[in-house]
Amino acid sequence: MRIQAAVLRTADGPFAVEDVDIADPGPGQVLVRIAAVGFCHTDVLPRDEGFLARPPVIAGHEGAGVVEALGPGVTEPAVGSHVLLSFDHCGACENCLDGHPAYCHAFFQRNLTGTGTAADGQPVTDADGKPVASRWFGQSSFATHALVDVRNTVVVDQDLPLELLAPLGCGIQTGAGAILTALGVHAGARVVVFGAGSVGLAAVMAARIAGATTVVAVDVHRNRLDLAEELGATHVLEGGDDIARRLRKTTRGGADYVLDTTGAPQVIRAGVDSLRPRGTIGLVAAQSRDLVLGPSALATGKNIKGILEGDAVPRLFLPRLIELWRQGRFPFDRLVRTYPLSEINTAERHAATGETVKPVLLPGS
Repeated sequence: MRIQAAVLRTADGPFAVEDVDIADPGPGQVLVRIAAVGFCHTDVLPRDEGFLARPPVIAGHEGAGVVEALGPGVTEPAVGSHVLLSFDHCGACENCLDGHPAYCHAFFQRNLTGTGTAADGQPVTDADGKPVASRWFGQSSFATHALVDVRNTVVVDQDLPLELLAPLGCGIQTGAGAILTALGVHAGARVVVFGAGSVGLAAVMAARIAGATTVVAVDVHRNRLDLAEELGATHVLEGGDDIARRLRKTTRGGADYVLDTTGAPQVIRAGVDSLRPRGTIGLVAAQSRDLVLGPSALATGKNIKGILEGDAVPRLFLPRLIELWRQGRFPFDRLVRTYPLSEINTAERHAATGETVKPVLLPGS
């Protein structure tokens, strides 16, 4: 089948919308017509030298759309079902079976290589018949259509706006899940969130839902801090050299929970320093290899926890977020700005500069 996709041909080049050919769905797969797909910082990781996925690659891992065809043996979701797409996992390893699919033993191979497992083959070829990596997070949804394993779909009501729901599949899920699931923030807690992008702002909203009484957002962009206040932060602080001291003062002796969404070593160190004894910092961003903590960082029972995808089970967690949104308690739609797929490079630029919190691409426009 001939479709259109935004292909990253070179690490330093633009995305280019091209005609490509996609295979028919195989056993356990569905073909989804993509209505909307979020643009996330993770989608530019193939630009990094030495990263697992290399161009040419079709990125995109926050897809939402309509099922158009079923592979052999598939009965659910049905043709015409509206679905959100989330990360890939095997469904059979110890962590998947234990309700922690984000820690699937094959998570990195399935999600970050762009080619998936050997059994996935090469479902997309370009106009010259050459393969294009098209299993990014098991979906490669910067395209009009995507092949997806059934277990990575979440069926949603057909009256819901797919262009708003698309970011739930990764970024929003990661921020909210980190607070509500991975860290288990409790009522009355003191919470600090570093980075007021889509992941961080989802965490801010989730912290208020959890009943945290102090929710501090830290960023260097004033406009994002203003938005954090509107979405539930009780305090906002601009980053700086003395941020740990200011946070300890704001949280009256230290935070119970810190969430870092930046991956910057100096920010993580400040996050650890701003914890109270026995507090926990969660790390959701790609970490630099030169992270060094002071000798007393963990001496007072402080905990460091790596978090993937909010440690969420998408089929359980995403419907809960949707219901919170319907109740007006989780207004993640305020982060979204839409772009046609043809303007993907503008969306990437706006995401990098902070002009847009969560770009969402509309392949059909």
